Amino acid sequence: MKYISAFILFVFSVMNFGYSQKIEIGQVAPDIAQVNPEGEEVKLSDLRGQMVLIDFWASWCVPCRRETPHLVKAYRKYNEIEFENGNGFTIFSVTLDTKLERWIDAIDNDEMEWPYHVTDSQGWRNKAAIEYNVRSIPASFLVDGDGVIVAINLRGDDLSNELKKHKQGRIKGLFQKN
Repeated sequence: MKYISAFILFVFSVMNFGYSQKIEIGQVAPDIAQVNPEGEEVKLSDLRGQMVLIDFWASWCVPCRRETPHLVKAYRKYNEIEFENGNGFTIFSVTLDTKLERWIDAIDNDEMEWPYHVTDSQGWRNKAAIEYNVRSIPASFLVDGDGVIVAINLRGDDLSNELKKHKQGRIKGLFQKN
């Protein structure tokens, strides 16, 4: 019996090998450096000063594709808005796709017009997904202008509602200006 328990513990250890600690609200987002569809390296850290949604997704992921219209709507509405801690809003999309053509087609078909789409073509072994401990997609992390994570896994209108909370000039308290 003790050998079976040891074996089970070993298997779980191996399954979790390579995964980082849990990413939490309030910590600085680990940097991501991967290539865009043109093969050029793009870094998350280059977007400091903006509100950024790090979005882990894939073209083959049905829930991801259903979430995309909400991302497009939020991007169009908040792209040029001033925030308490960030100038403008953008999305840094990290795909778990391994097929370049499918990835590019999904970006075009879903009108994902933001300029930051990256991959390392490793699928579930994507280095950023491992570092962010992504175990299912879609997964997202909202980062403020200082690179600090302020929200995790916003879905639907929750993204727009969270961005609204961080708008510059918002009156706090009982009387809120939307």
